[in-house]
Amino acid sequence: MTAVLTTTEATARSPLTGEPLAAAEADRLAGLLKALADPARLRLLSLIQSAPRREACVCDLIGPLGLSQPTVSHHLRVLTEAGLLEREKRGVWAYYRIVPPTLAAVASLIAPPRRRRASRAS
Repeated sequence: MTAVLTTTEATARSPLTGEPLAAAEADRLAGLLKALADPARLRLLSLIQSAPRREACVCDLIGPLGLSQPTVSHHLRVLTEAGLLEREKRGVWAYYRIVPPTLAAVASLIAPPRRRRASRAS
């Protein structure tokens, strides 16, 4: 499974905060962004996040996407391997949930850095 950065770690390393990414970190984050760069996968994340218990079974996702079960399963596997989803097997069904720290790390990479307040001279 992919290591997940906390929001603080991602912000500290973000090129937007003035700290350049190491090559290995850039490769890892590019893989994460590549997993997100698919309309079906973005819809899957949205469907899972908006589900009543913030989780969904493959069987709940096929109809809304209009894709076959193998295609939906493929997209879920890509998102899981990227660390964006976690999978829990319950009997014959697998349920998927979003991993919030991973999405927070992605958000912190593309959000503008917070401005520091200028200290007032006393």
